[in-house]
Amino acid sequence: MTVSHETVVVTGASTGIGAASARELARRGFHVLAGVRREQDADALRGPGIEPVILDITQPEHIAELAGRVSSLRALVNNAAVQTNAPVEALPLSEWRRQFEVNLFGHIAVTQALLPALLRRSGRVVNISSVGGRVAMATYGPYASTKFALEAVSDSLRRELAPLGVRVVVVEPGAVRTEMPDRVIAATKQQAATMSPEHRERYGKLIQAANAHAAAHIPGGRSAADAAKVIAKAVTAGKPRTRYTVGRDAALGTRLARVVPDRLLDWALAASLRPHYPKVSPVPR
Repeated sequence: MTVSHETVVVTGASTGIGAASARELARRGFHVLAGVRREQDADALRGPGIEPVILDITQPEHIAELAGRVSSLRALVNNAAVQTNAPVEALPLSEWRRQFEVNLFGHIAVTQALLPALLRRSGRVVNISSVGGRVAMATYGPYASTKFALEAVSDSLRRELAPLGVRVVVVEPGAVRTEMPDRVIAATKQQAATMSPEHRERYGKLIQAANAHAAAHIPGGRSAADAAKVIAKAVTAGKPRTRYTVGRDAALGTRLARVVPDRLLDWALAASLRPHYPKVSPVPR
């Protein structure tokens, strides 16, 4: 079947922000092709206005199959992402490449394949970045670098497509209460366990502090449904902004990155981590 009327594609829709966005857009009357990687995720998501499709954005055949059945498209929401945090020195290049394959190259591949359908509808590309696409905390280098790159690609794409009637919008969430933070912390711990003794000596406490910092901030984050409303606004606004933030932390972080000198920002980020370092027990005398 060819889908052509008011269709939106959402990648990474199995859980969290992607699933919430699929539901919010369907509630607003769109036919949502929701990209998931497993049949069990498809069964959980399927509902009125939501048609799950098996889509691994690193697999060209999945992308080609999707492009082959979409003749015109109102919006593409590039949401799929993976994340493992680690110091730059300690993360194997294979893991760097994996994060770039999903968080950047996969989105470029999907966008290239679906642009003809977006051009027919004067549609919209909505790229889900992060506050980490503007501010890179210690141990967040791998993930943040993919998001910095996605921000740059979005800027170029916006300027290329504006004369052709396709708008490009970036959404930058901060802390959001989804399953992803727990997965990231678990993946980070697993990666840390494989580090060399020298790397553990240099970075072990930093990684513990960064994980504790993330865990402490998630409960105060916005809900996935709140994020989905911002994404739906990016899809539907008549004159969308080039960027939207989700949450006070994202709004503050992106502003600070623009106006605060690097050294002062370094100090502020280090200070925010300091309370989360593991406590050292005093040596008995």
